[in-house]
Amino acid sequence: MSATVTPDDRPAAPPTGRRHRRPDPVIAGVGTAVAGNPYSQGELLDLFAISDPKVRSVFSHSAIERRFLSVPPSDADGSPVPELQGELLAKHRRLALDMGGRALQESLKNAGLDLSGLGYLCCVTTTGFLTPGLSALLIRELGIDPACHRVDVVGMGCNAGLNALNATAAWSAAHPGRLAVMLCAEACSAAYVIDDSMRTAVVNSLFGDGAAAVALLTPDDEAAPPTAAGGAGGPRVLSFASHLITDAVDAMRFDWDDRQGRFSFYLDPEIPYVVGAHAERVVDRLLSDAGLRRGDVAHWLVHSGGKKVIDAVRVNLGLTRHDVRHTTGVLRDYGNLSSGSFLFSYERLLHEGVAAPGDYGVLMTMGPGSTIETALVQW
Repeated sequence: MSATVTPDDRPAAPPTGRRHRRPDPVIAGVGTAVAGNPYSQGELLDLFAISDPKVRSVFSHSAIERRFLSVPPSDADGSPVPELQGELLAKHRRLALDMGGRALQESLKNAGLDLSGLGYLCCVTTTGFLTPGLSALLIRELGIDPACHRVDVVGMGCNAGLNALNATAAWSAAHPGRLAVMLCAEACSAAYVIDDSMRTAVVNSLFGDGAAAVALLTPDDEAAPPTAAGGAGGPRVLSFASHLITDAVDAMRFDWDDRQGRFSFYLDPEIPYVVGAHAERVVDRLLSDAGLRRGDVAHWLVHSGGKKVIDAVRVNLGLTRHDVRHTTGVLRDYGNLSSGSFLFSYERLLHEGVAAPGDYGVLMTMGPGSTIETALVQW
């Protein structure tokens, strides 16, 4: 079970032989942004004229109070105008640039930094395809140095934020003193299908539009660790652990819908139980490699994948509802924001102001593959 620890009870950092190693990357700042308008679940059901009681029940039992979405314009009868796949891709580009740009700049502002020092930009998205990628478009849009190194992670899904953070942390560790940013921009209202099936009802009841960015800095060997604006140091990124559930590769996927001429996302109803059943394995490996146990972790930041997913992870890891309060709060206020959800939770933890020096935290995301990604951080 997760336990509350006092400063005297916090475990000392394990002896990992870091004396001759470069310092770990530090999370210097985080920023988030949303797009569109807030809608309650009832408003969305009425807007799209969904009357099927089974579908309405899926929406009403989602533990989501509102989501930010960019719905299509309405026709003369007040019904949303159907959008073609090309129009959805254009929407994705517009929203990803807008939200992504604002989240990126907010993360730097909160770190007391600016765009002039940006040396590496990693952009994550699953809700649309762009060539050139979002990173190139943002470099042009925001006036970032064209020499900035960049990577685009496309199509990995809700787990991709930690896959990308792993790559960004590796670049940061190899380039001490240089600024790196990882950005997740998910325009979920540009990746939807409207029909009367339960398959689409589950997907359409969950996702919202949002972007989140995190700024990393690895201090030079002689320098003090970088601090966020206001002097509050962010956590060091210590390690990562991943687990691919090969028996559930098709449990979360995009399919092409010939009838509607667009991509349609699929979520297997068994996903919460599959993810929950494998959560212990990857988390315990992450912690054991650092000489830790679950009770040593003060802060848990889990992807807001849905009520059943959160409950399954919480029960299987022996966590309390308090442990996942930010995860459930983000789901309630924004829905599932795909790859950037865990950073919305991290931002809430920072605003809460309870993280203390020496505290360990676990970041956890889940998505197609089916995959569980984790990271260990320490303040």
